[in-house]
Amino acid sequence: ACGPQLANSPTVIVMVGLPARGKTYISKKLTRYLNWIGVPTKVFNVGEYRREAVKHYSSYDFFRPDNEEAMKVRRQCALAALRDVKLYLTEEAGQIAVFDATNTTRERRGMILNFAKENGFKVFFIESVCNDPTVVATNVMEVKLSSPDYRDCNSTDAMEDFMKRINCYQASYQPLDPDDYDRELSLIKVIDVGRRFLVNRVQDHIQSRIVYYLMNIHVQPRTIYLCRHGESEFNLKGKIGGDSGLSNRGKKFALALNKFVGEQNLKDLKVWTSQLKRTIQTAEALQLPYEQWKALNEIDAGVCEEMTYEEIREQHPEEFALRDQDKYYYRYPSGESYQDLVQRLEPVIMELERQENVLVICHQAVMRCLLAYFLDKSADEMPYLKCPLHTVLKLTPMAYGCRVESISLNIEAVNTHRERPEEAKKGPNPLMRRNSVTPLASPEPTKKPRINSFEEHVAVPSALPGCVPQEVPTQLPGQ
Repeated sequence: ACGPQLANSPTVIVMVGLPARGKTYISKKLTRYLNWIGVPTKVFNVGEYRREAVKHYSSYDFFRPDNEEAMKVRRQCALAALRDVKLYLTEEAGQIAVFDATNTTRERRGMILNFAKENGFKVFFIESVCNDPTVVATNVMEVKLSSPDYRDCNSTDAMEDFMKRINCYQASYQPLDPDDYDRELSLIKVIDVGRRFLVNRVQDHIQSRIVYYLMNIHVQPRTIYLCRHGESEFNLKGKIGGDSGLSNRGKKFALALNKFVGEQNLKDLKVWTSQLKRTIQTAEALQLPYEQWKALNEIDAGVCEEMTYEEIREQHPEEFALRDQDKYYYRYPSGESYQDLVQRLEPVIMELERQENVLVICHQAVMRCLLAYFLDKSADEMPYLKCPLHTVLKLTPMAYGCRVESISLNIEAVNTHRERPEEAKKGPNPLMRRNSVTPLASPEPTKKPRINSFEEHVAVPSALPGCVPQEVPTQLPGQ
């Protein structure tokens, strides 16, 4: 029996399309994004189940619609994948399962819809349609020829076999039909690698986010450079947060970065900074136009801003211990957590996906969050990623991931990396506060003011000439 369709029922994303249409590329990229924003997601690639069941691929004959024996095996593989989907969504705390297969017939899609209905899952279809032979050929060359199916095969024979494999599906392919047969289904058709989109019956918030994401990504080759600002005066003193300027070595790094960027010989490089002094001073040395993003400001350490870790340990011992236990979810009193930072950085990720060559000059926690997105790192790993000062990370998006090169510009700087403490590796602790706003530790001291602080936004009653309101109330009525 079908259970109630809850607002946050788990979702099965069903890929649809001929081979070499970028289904796996979309599956992997979308899964990386959803996991990054905190929605547990996993890909179930039916091709991998098939390779497990049939160890040695011989030729496209296996995919012929009249090969009954093979058809049986392929159906068994799809059912095995669906069993694992059910397990993931019902027993392993998964929220979204991506069912990555061709799913080119109504019969196969009907089977998946019945499976979802029986288990109370929502279904969202993503169909990739591409009739440009050059795009298909490029995809086959870049991705398919390196597949385990063609391990001992020269590229000409592999290409010929794969094209015949596509033809096997072509004959029975029934595209999604949102105007008639499939009008009740929730779906998006991605046409010619994002030139056009057709969206039908989006059911909920998460589906609308998926649609928004798919409409922002592109496959043009480009490079993304991530680096931190030059070493700051506060870095030298071991203080966190604040808005200090660059140290002498930080200024040297800014000049070295200018030289490095010139050597890269990039067309139309965009430069982005935060709104804090240290990133702006670093960008000024580049003599290029740059754009300031408030979203790129460093994590707000709240009551701990402008303190050293030693001072935090002395003045807020409980806070210090809490942060070490779960650095991703821990929120500084009156400040932010890494989880908050991810939410704040989502528009930056969307814009990075739309752009071509970009240099982002940011801060340690911000750079960790961005890096975790591109390198598919978990929330647990994210706060401990190494992002040293005076080092540029060059990211080159590849077919199913991202190549990263670390380039040190050979200007000395302090090391601001803190390893995960040994106690924190042992697992959860009863101290855990998670995301409460009020601190467990000593009474909250007055928070150091920050750019665009709350007080600036509280409306002050217009005073008569010569009258100045004595103070702005810090508590609103009813709080």
